[in-house]
Amino acid sequence: MFSPDQESDPPEPIVTLAGMIRKSDGLIIASPEYVRSIPGGLNNAIDWLVSREELIHKHIALMHASHRGDDMLAQLRLVLATVSSGFLPEVFLKLELLHIPQPEIETRLSQDKQRHDMENDLNRFSAAIET
Repeated sequence: MFSPDQESDPPEPIVTLAGMIRKSDGLIIASPEYVRSIPGGLNNAIDWLVSREELIHKHIALMHASHRGDDMLAQLRLVLATVSSGFLPEVFLKLELLHIPQPEIETRLSQDKQRHDMENDLNRFSAAIET
């Protein structure tokens, strides 16, 4: 759990996560909602990272695999826009996959329109990173 008293000497998992983010060109966050809000684990990770340098200018995009969760996404967009000047709210891939069996998910994701949408968003994300 996040503790401001440990920020100067964070736990190893936080150091590892921060290092992975530092080395990345960008970050795509895909998260479920929990009681219409940001899940505690994701919120805790952001709490650990908010006063560090790794997220400040990092390009961040969202992906969501459900037809619900709009309240959580609004909260997450606000938080990410606050902690990162590189947050890309216009790059958003929404896949409606909740309660769909795995074989059907694979079928849906391989359909031309879905593949085009995924490629389009990944290309927009890549282009933003390159600028």
